[in-house]
Amino acid sequence: PASALIRRFSARTLLVTSLFGYAISVTAFPYAPGFLGIAGVRFLDGAFSVGIWVSCETILLSRAGKENKAFITSLYAISLACGYVVGPIVAKKVVEHANMGVGFVVSGVVATVAGLLVLARLDPDVPDTLEAHDGDREPAAASAAVAGHTAAIAAGSGAIPAATDDGAAAAQTPTGTLLWRIKTSCFATFAYGYFQASVVLFLPLFLMEQKGITPGQTIVIPAFFAGGMLVFSNVAGRLGDRFGHLALMRGLAIIGTVMVAGFVYIQSYPVMCVAVFLAGCTLASISPVSLALQGVVTPYRELSRANGIYNVFYAAGMLLGPPISSRIYGARGGGPMLYHLAALWTAFVVFTIVFFRDDPKARGVTPPRHEEPALGAP
Repeated sequence: PASALIRRFSARTLLVTSLFGYAISVTAFPYAPGFLGIAGVRFLDGAFSVGIWVSCETILLSRAGKENKAFITSLYAISLACGYVVGPIVAKKVVEHANMGVGFVVSGVVATVAGLLVLARLDPDVPDTLEAHDGDREPAAASAAVAGHTAAIAAGSGAIPAATDDGAAAAQTPTGTLLWRIKTSCFATFAYGYFQASVVLFLPLFLMEQKGITPGQTIVIPAFFAGGMLVFSNVAGRLGDRFGHLALMRGLAIIGTVMVAGFVYIQSYPVMCVAVFLAGCTLASISPVSLALQGVVTPYRELSRANGIYNVFYAAGMLLGPPISSRIYGARGGGPMLYHLAALWTAFVVFTIVFFRDDPKARGVTPPRHEEPALGAP
C-alpha cells in the first residue's frame, strides 16, 4: 500500500505523515494497555516504519544519477547504522536517569523533529512525467518541464506542473514483470532480513550457551557488525557503481558466507569480533547495493512500486527467519542454525550467477530506463 499512497499523494507527503505517525505510535507504546494494546501499537509502528523506508528509498533513487546510485544508497545505509548505534546508547543513558518509558518518549521526540525537518526543508517530489534525465522527452519539452517544476519549488507551492501531451504517463508495468526485473534485489533483501532477524536473537544465545562467552562480551558483538557496515558500505557503493552492483553483491555474499559458516569453529573471542566485523562489511553492505541495482533497472515512474515490493521481501525475511531459526536452534543447536544461514546466502550466490544478466553492466550496456528490457533472459 505504501507505493500506492506515494503515487496518490507523493513520497514527500507519505514521509512526513509516516514520521509523525511513527512518533505517535512509539510514544504511546509504554502506555498501551495489555497485550492487544501493545500489539496494535506495534502494528502501527511497523506500518509507519515501512512508509518511511519506501518513501525515503523512492526519494533517494529518483534523485540519484545512474552512475552514483549505490554511493547514495550507501549513505542511506550508513545513516541507518548510525541510528542503530546511537539509539541504544542514548536509551541506556535515559533509562539510567529516568525510566524505560521515557526512552520511548525521547524516540517520539526525535521522530517529530525529523518530520518537521522534512516538512520544512525537503523540496517537492520530481513528477513522474518528468524523466528528462532518462532521455524520454524532447529537449525543448524537458527544459519547459524542468523550468515549470523549478518555478513551483521556488514559489513554495509544492505543486507539480501538469503533464503536457508529450509527457503523458506511460502504461503501468505489470506487477509480475516488475518483480521479475528486480528479483535479484528482492532475494538479496529477503536473505538479509532473514539473516538479520535470526542472528540478533540466536547468536547471543549461541555465544553464551555453547561458546562460554560472558553476557557483557556478547552485548558488544553487534557493535562490530554495525561497525563493519559503517566502515565498508560507502566503499561497497562506489565499487558497485563502477564495476557492477550484482557482481559486487555476489563477491560480498561469498565472503560473508565463509564468515558465517566459519564462526562455528572459532573459539577465540577477538577472532569472533573480527569475523562479525567482516560479516558486517560484506552482508550488511549488500542491502544498499541491492537497492541501487533496483534503482538502475527500474523505470523512474515505477520506483515507488518497486520499492514497495522490495520491502515486502525484506519484511517476509524478518518474519520467517526467527521461527525457522528457533526450531533449528532448539533441535540441533547454534552450529546447524548458522549453517542454514550460510546455505541461504549460498543460494543467493547461485541465484546471482544464474541471473547475472539482471545487471546491465554484466551485458555491457545500460538500456534507457523507460524501456522494458527482458532481464534474466538467456
